[in-house]
Amino acid sequence: MALPSKKVFEVFVSKIPWTIAGKEMREYFGQFGPVKKCLLPFDKDTGFHRGFCWVGFTTEEGLNNALQKDPHMLEGAKMQVQRNRRPFAGQRSNRDSEHE
Repeated sequence: MALPSKKVFEVFVSKIPWTIAGKEMREYFGQFGPVKKCLLPFDKDTGFHRGFCWVGFTTEEGLNNALQKDPHMLEGAKMQVQRNRRPFAGQRSNRDSEHE
């Protein structure tokens, strides 16, 4: 169980260019505040990431700074950034991520 006293302030990012890696996402969002985690899930069949990720900041200020910027551009693509409504528990479940 995660430490309940430690809050993590997260955003959900979508429309990420396929050429972007997790390290680049962490570096990009690091300009807004300290990044605690960055989860960029990969598709096991294609080997490419799924085009979305979660970025967790250690401070609410980092979260707010990221939400205030618009647009978020990487490699010429506009990414969508929104507050993560569901807490991310750090589990890598693919149970409900595959809808075809």
